[in-house]
Amino acid sequence: MIDQATIDRILDAAQITDVVSDFVTLRKRGVNYVGLCPFHDDKTPSFYVSPAKGLCKCFACGKGGNAVHFIMEHEQMTYPEALKYLARKYGIEVKERELSNEEKLAQSERESLFVVNQFARDYFQNILRNHTDGRSIGMAYFRNRGFRDDIIEKFQLGYSTDSHDALAQEALKKGYKKEFLVKTGLCYETDDHRLRDRFWGRVIFPVHTLSGKVVAFGGRVLASATKGVKVKYVNSPESEIYHKSNELYGIYFAKQAIVKQDRCFLVEGYTDVISMHQSGIENVVASSGTALTPGQIRMIHRFTNNMTVLYDGDAAGIKASIRGIDMLLEEGMNIKVCLLPDGDDPDSFARKHNATEFQTFIAEHETDFIRFKTNLLLEDAGKDPIKRAELISNLVQSISVIPEAIVRDVYIKECAQLLHVEDKLLVSEVAKRREKQAEQQAERAERERRAANAARANAQAGIVPERPTPPEETDAPYPAEQQPEELPPPYPADLPPETVLPSEAYASFIPQEGKEGREFYKYERLILQMVVRYGEKVMCNTTDEEGNEVPISVIEYVVSDLKEDEIDFHNPLHRQIMTEAAAHIHDEGFCAERYFVNHPDPAISKLCVELISTRYQLSKYHSKNQKIVSDEERLYELVPTLIINFKYAIVSEEIKHILTALQDPAVTADNEKCDAIMKRYCGLREVQSIMAKRLGDRVVLN
Repeated sequence: MIDQATIDRILDAAQITDVVSDFVTLRKRGVNYVGLCPFHDDKTPSFYVSPAKGLCKCFACGKGGNAVHFIMEHEQMTYPEALKYLARKYGIEVKERELSNEEKLAQSERESLFVVNQFARDYFQNILRNHTDGRSIGMAYFRNRGFRDDIIEKFQLGYSTDSHDALAQEALKKGYKKEFLVKTGLCYETDDHRLRDRFWGRVIFPVHTLSGKVVAFGGRVLASATKGVKVKYVNSPESEIYHKSNELYGIYFAKQAIVKQDRCFLVEGYTDVISMHQSGIENVVASSGTALTPGQIRMIHRFTNNMTVLYDGDAAGIKASIRGIDMLLEEGMNIKVCLLPDGDDPDSFARKHNATEFQTFIAEHETDFIRFKTNLLLEDAGKDPIKRAELISNLVQSISVIPEAIVRDVYIKECAQLLHVEDKLLVSEVAKRREKQAEQQAERAERERRAANAARANAQAGIVPERPTPPEETDAPYPAEQQPEELPPPYPADLPPETVLPSEAYASFIPQEGKEGREFYKYERLILQMVVRYGEKVMCNTTDEEGNEVPISVIEYVVSDLKEDEIDFHNPLHRQIMTEAAAHIHDEGFCAERYFVNHPDPAISKLCVELISTRYQLSKYHSKNQKIVSDEERLYELVPTLIINFKYAIVSEEIKHILTALQDPAVTADNEKCDAIMKRYCGLREVQSIMAKRLGDRVVLN
């Protein structure tokens, strides 16, 4: 792992304008720079770079961050990879701390598998270029396919001789372990414990991860060199580092073009990708002959929302492949389909045409997936009423998974015209399907809620020593909270004790899901914004037992005030930030903004960039007599006001849900439960009135 001192040197050296300028043309605008956003199809400059803050942000699509975040997003690298990229750019030696024995064991096997794959890639490439069989058989095959030498080099293509153990012997001679040759799938062990090469007598296509590491291989048989071999393609088996359902062939070479074009072309095979690259179309990936999987869809969706599937006209293949496209629709992607001329696949068509001609053909012949599927199935159904009914059911299912209501409505109208049925029928059927889907989702959510409640009950009874951990965060900077524990009672400390229920009797009526739309969540975010921007700043003073004046920082005030009333933030990321802020506030030279913007956890650092980002700055041209009071100058009033608004919103939200609960017949029929809820309601109303008086701008109606 990279030690913190080296990370600090990299962050200090990386100038945001210098880093972004490698990929974006910037123009100076005031104290900032502006350019076209590289992450979406930007027509007017909306990508701002602030040299003073060391941050960039697109105010259209929302992407941005510091120099590390920019490289992570633009180059699709991990945090350590982005740091090493910047270190190379600025000539900084990367010092990685010594890993513990446990960490070494965890990383050792994966790293060994990648090292063995790298050796195999170099071995296959060397055989292709320098071995007699490689040049006469392997290279001849690639050149007959029309591949140029630069394309062969770019995709790191290779060749394996018809010797059944040449790779194995070479690897063992160079000290690579037998177990890793087997685990990568490069070799397999026979019953008599001999190693045999998996890819003998084949041309080799390495499969790369997003970051460019070789994770697997595909080998195509050459009939003249391997007589009697019936399997045309052999692929690496699943391993610790390779899961076929999560990889796309060509994604490493296509990712930047996909982002730039905001479109991804999907083809079937290795040679389709390579030929299209050679013709000038680089935003193309292959599913390697398998139906798309959720993992592959998520990978594409990271780069674009638009996909065009290229088919070669084989009806059987098309019908088999369209079954998985509903997953793309469910993901909210825009899917188009293009049929190539009879007898052509993307490989052969690309060899006959340049990029402009190919893209012109696609633009003229592509159609949206729903219309394509309707026409395809109509041909198959003919006039058979049973098959037409099945067709309608099939299309209704596809339309029902589309998340956007407007898009669903457009497709319903188009399908109604194509099928010659009333659109009311399709609307009704789609509504039924969506209702069923919603019920299934609600059932899953209810099962998860019950499991969380059971785990909480076990923890309170001492059965489980620790609370359930919150679910794993998503890539989104502000994930929907799925909080397992219930909200602590939000009471001011100076309320009469009789108005406060004991904490062990507390049972919140606020739902645990989807809090982002709640009023209190807005104030939670604003409080956190003060913590990140001004956390170490002194906002007021107090006196200790000896009468000495003690300064109180924003972080100390927020932590103390929330702790006094046993309140915590609802979002786990927010809670983690507050915990770390409290832990480091007394560190020498601690600056909350710098600490969290440069945090090693990308979710935290991106969130904090969002909290401190602002598109506009105060102009230096204003009247000398005009006094502009900044937020920092009025922290003493701003922070307490936000906290009391936060508490007031929590109480108001719970009162609303208590009133909803009181309308439940099961509750009203249970006198004891009803009395307890009413008692809590009265207590919260009193709390609300006291808070309203503090705020001075709230009216509580009885």
